[in-house]
Amino acid sequence: MAKLTSYTAFLKDVLLLSVSSFGGPQAHLAHFQKVLAQKKQYVTEAELVELNALCQVLPGPTSTQTISAVGYKLGGPNLAYLTLLIWMIPSVTIMTVAGLLIGSYDSKEVSVATRFIQPMAVGLVAYAAYTFIHKMVQTKRAAAIMLGAAVISFFVKSPFVFPAILLIAGCITAFNYKAHPREEKKKFDVPWANFFLWVGVLVVAAVVGAVTKNNPDFLPVRLFENFYRNGSLIFGGGQVLTPLLHTEFVQYAKPTIDGVREPYLSNQEFLSGYALAQSLPGPVFSFSSYVGALAMHSRGFGLGGQIVGGIMSAIGIFLPGTFLIFFMVRIWESLKKFRPIRASLDGINAASAGLIAAAAVILFEPLRQDWLNYLIVLSTFSLMVFTKLPSWAVILGGLILGLLIS
Repeated sequence: MAKLTSYTAFLKDVLLLSVSSFGGPQAHLAHFQKVLAQKKQYVTEAELVELNALCQVLPGPTSTQTISAVGYKLGGPNLAYLTLLIWMIPSVTIMTVAGLLIGSYDSKEVSVATRFIQPMAVGLVAYAAYTFIHKMVQTKRAAAIMLGAAVISFFVKSPFVFPAILLIAGCITAFNYKAHPREEKKKFDVPWANFFLWVGVLVVAAVVGAVTKNNPDFLPVRLFENFYRNGSLIFGGGQVLTPLLHTEFVQYAKPTIDGVREPYLSNQEFLSGYALAQSLPGPVFSFSSYVGALAMHSRGFGLGGQIVGGIMSAIGIFLPGTFLIFFMVRIWESLKKFRPIRASLDGINAASAGLIAAAAVILFEPLRQDWLNYLIVLSTFSLMVFTKLPSWAVILGGLILGLLIS
């Protein structure tokens, strides 16, 4: 594995990923695999799958946690926090500006301009499934676990199914621990700091939010509390977060500064922002910054207040998942010394391959079933398998074509 000689080189790759990784967390993993594991070899593909599986059993934005964990593995917490910032800043900035300039955006125009991005993202996910199945599924037991995970995740539409599948798959193969050689186990202390930070911030934010709920000047604090709470409880990524935000900010009316009860966002404003977030590279959770900025606007705050609202919302949604993955990644290498834990990785890796395969089908279902979408998916998959084109170049070509058509 190549030695990381410069943090700058890694952060440049993170920046490139942040502006080229379209398609949501499943497609993000395909981008990470191509750049971080195959091309630059910062981590092995097995290590990347392990980290991604670990993130899937935790609440929060999976792809954000995964790339932050890679940064932690390479350079400790300082590099990890820089990784997090560089990964989230482009999409958060765009979504905050969109919240400030909502009148300039039209969801129909956005969907036309990004016409080819969604089927291309499906092709990327299919490519990720193909490579992971080829490398991680080597036995009949692994194949059975992979197939079971794919079928269950396809038919059971619940965000909690993902961590449940991974835990059950890990337990199945953990009983085969005798097939793994013994390793010297050293006593290790659990560094609880990040866990206590997660709980402490959650409690303090809830208390402050409750105390200030009738004071309109403290809306940024309540936005932070709302998004921090959601980020602490959400499994399944931005697709699961979206209906909760719609309920709280669109359907449930709250008092304005003048005491009039009205929602923070209209349904059209919400859908326009969601369409834009789906078309951007980087984390889908950046949608929170759009909601925060527009919520501040609806309550009469000026430009500065709206920017603060976007920033506070983004910090709130990304911070809890960061605390949790930093807590887990510190003890992961020590936990892997135990044979049952190492054996459980066989099942987790096989189940992860099944989840990715099912994701490709699930993501394709809502698309229009026509020959053009089939051709785009197949072409993207073929380009990834048979050429050395980077994934960002493939996606960029599709985006340019969509912009020309629009």
